[in-house]
Amino acid sequence: MPMTIPPFAKGSSTPAATATPTRSPGGAAVIEKAPERVRKTSPRYRVLLHNDPVNSMEYVVNTLRQVVPSLSEQDAIAVMLEAHNTGVGLVIVCDLEPAEFYCETLKAKGLTSTIEPES
Repeated sequence: MPMTIPPFAKGSSTPAATATPTRSPGGAAVIEKAPERVRKTSPRYRVLLHNDPVNSMEYVVNTLRQVVPSLSEQDAIAVMLEAHNTGVGLVIVCDLEPAEFYCETLKAKGLTSTIEPES
């Protein structure tokens, strides 16, 4: 007798919810499907850098690169110039906890930073 392998949900290593057949009073088979779980994406937050007339442009770029390791030097320069020219620059969009960490660390290093919901 061949072995049957339960179907797997897309992108999962656990078996998918299987339908459970039951009999109705009239004898017809009724298949009840288990409800599927829908995972909501967590809200994203924008970390903003505000224009800073005190610190040098070089200090701002170096600080951005220290605090947000995923920023390249070119990205950090672009954020600094955006803040310098328009008053505010977008540093990164991420989940709440890293956004709070980046914002507070930038503040601790003397820069002005805030976070706001992405949408």
